[in-house]
Amino acid sequence: MSIEQANVIDFMSTDPISGSVTLTATDHLEWGSGEHLLLVQEKLNSYLAFVESGEIFESYPAAKGKSIKLDIVCQFEPNEEAIRFFSLCGEVIKNAGFDFGYRVEKF
Repeated sequence: MSIEQANVIDFMSTDPISGSVTLTATDHLEWGSGEHLLLVQEKLNSYLAFVESGEIFESYPAAKGKSIKLDIVCQFEPNEEAIRFFSLCGEVIKNAGFDFGYRVEKF
């Protein structure tokens, strides 16, 4: 599973305290190419479609009534262009009614 597999949900988890559901995409690529941003965009669009279509509730009924977050875990620190892109993604995803975040973790 990776950012290169747009139609695959990499990880889905539930916070044991809040009950919120997080869909996490893993990104192992180094930053620097516009193609990388397109891969991230395709992945996030796929995640949004999964949630907005209701497919998430078929695959994971426990998500009903819970807040949902889309999350990107990057292996490499995002460059300025990627940070701007993530900011725009956050606005769009928030307007759709969901949360968004990204973080860097070495894997």
